[in-house]
Amino acid sequence: MCGTVGLFMGCAAVSLCPKQALFARRDDPGGAVDGAGAAVHAKAGEDGTDAYASPFRNWYERATVRSADRRELGPSAADQGFFAPELVPLASHPLIADLRGERPDIHRDVLVRHLYRYLDFTAKLEHLVVNRTVLGIAHGTIGVRLPEAMRLDAFKIYCDEAYHALSSADLAAQVRRATDVRAELPEVPYFVTRLERYLEETPDDLTALTEILFVIVSETLITAQLSEMGNDRSIVPAVREAVRDHALDEGRHHAYFAVFLRHLWGQLTPATRRRAALRVPRLIRIFTDPDVPSVEREVVGYGFSRDDARRIVTELFPDAAVTAYAKTVSQQTVRHFASVGALDDEQVRAEFAAHGLL
Repeated sequence: MCGTVGLFMGCAAVSLCPKQALFARRDDPGGAVDGAGAAVHAKAGEDGTDAYASPFRNWYERATVRSADRRELGPSAADQGFFAPELVPLASHPLIADLRGERPDIHRDVLVRHLYRYLDFTAKLEHLVVNRTVLGIAHGTIGVRLPEAMRLDAFKIYCDEAYHALSSADLAAQVRRATDVRAELPEVPYFVTRLERYLEETPDDLTALTEILFVIVSETLITAQLSEMGNDRSIVPAVREAVRDHALDEGRHHAYFAVFLRHLWGQLTPATRRRAALRVPRLIRIFTDPDVPSVEREVVGYGFSRDDARRIVTELFPDAAVTAYAKTVSQQTVRHFASVGALDDEQVRAEFAAHGLL
């Protein structure tokens, strides 16, 4: 039922609803539509539907959900942490370090709470956002013509993402039992709140496409630091292995969505392509910008005033650093959109530059 399942970002049942084809008319299921609803057709082969090299050829043997053991916390060395400290700016802030005298476990607690934030982000991204779109791809209800093999691979992605969500929730529960550290995270992750607000500002005829673009963005960003963390022996094994599992699966997802973008772009009208491209920079920043309110609440929980917490977070996340991070992790995503001609338009390039992505 609309608006009652999970978070409301359009119709929660849209990926399964037989009445919905986001770019195709019911009376013309093979035709894509532009923003005004006018049917258009890609020429045979124009969108690459006649060729597809699946990145999931060895999925049954190599996917985490098929081949990996459950990641369980066990005894860890005294010098092993729950997250890489260099990826947690709060852990190295001088005012946090000053608390070690009265709170010897403060460094560990900061890392544990960051791990919770990462696991919660992962679980809710996969369940509430990515798999909604993946279901639509698998069932052929989003109106993008795809080879049958691509639709079958979408079922595999759905399994992967569901398992990533389960693994994240499972590991978070284990860490709570092992450390007795609690995290006061928002029920709705900050990136979802920002996405919802953006969708509220989005013209109705672009809402579904914007959600799809957000998934393409989320699946093609590359965070090299997390890949490195999967091999970092200073991290407790269960966390290290869970991060590595996720990274290995996401490599296949990245390859898939790069191909999916070409299919999608080839089936949009030139006018809709331009309107869609103008939305991508904001979607990248929605995904990459830090959850400042959550970190501020955490700092207050360590005994700081709200003013001090705000000052600490401002020091942790200066605008220049936040923008530089967004540019770094989105380089491959930007290249994918450039490869389909999205950045050929001068206004689109200006929009990417205005968000610090060029």
